[in-house]
Amino acid sequence: MKAFTVCEGIAAPLVRDNIDTDMIVRVERIAQLQRGQFKPWAFEMMRYGANGDENASFVLNRPPFRHARIVLSGSNFGCGSSREMAVWALEEFGIRCVIAQSFGDIFYANCLQNGLLPIRLSAAQIDSLVPAASRGEPLRVDLRARTVGVVGEPPIPFDFPDERREALLEGIDEIDQTLRHNARILAFQRDDASKRPWVYVRK
Repeated sequence: MKAFTVCEGIAAPLVRDNIDTDMIVRVERIAQLQRGQFKPWAFEMMRYGANGDENASFVLNRPPFRHARIVLSGSNFGCGSSREMAVWALEEFGIRCVIAQSFGDIFYANCLQNGLLPIRLSAAQIDSLVPAASRGEPLRVDLRARTVGVVGEPPIPFDFPDERREALLEGIDEIDQTLRHNARILAFQRDDASKRPWVYVRK
């Protein structure tokens, strides 16, 4: 998993509510593609018209937002089905951070397992970032400091759980976190096996 420390770059203002995982990546693509192949199909229904041409009015089709690293959105981002491929599609497009009022629970968890930072801010705080973002001014997200803001202006603090923060800073997922306790786990198993040997299968 990619570590996340600081992300500084273009932020695409896609401030609308209830962007579900099917809007991020269609279910048909999940059956057709493997990881590493989702970039062209991120936000497919909004990026392309019925004839396959790009929708010129969609923010991610316009410069400088083609190279956005951050998305500003509304409430309930990533709601809907529990497809991890939605996070893959965002990551492959180049997005490292999504700032929204709220997230679908499973989408939020999938972000944390893939090194994509989901930040919750109030509607007013998001609205305060939109004008500069719309002008193409870069935003800076600092996970260590837990702040986000327009470069050169006072940053906005955000809440983020300590344990999740440390995992993202170090680029480790839940399996890696568990393996850090391997010595304690093995010691427990040895002790437990001596007390309840019938529980353990002998090879």
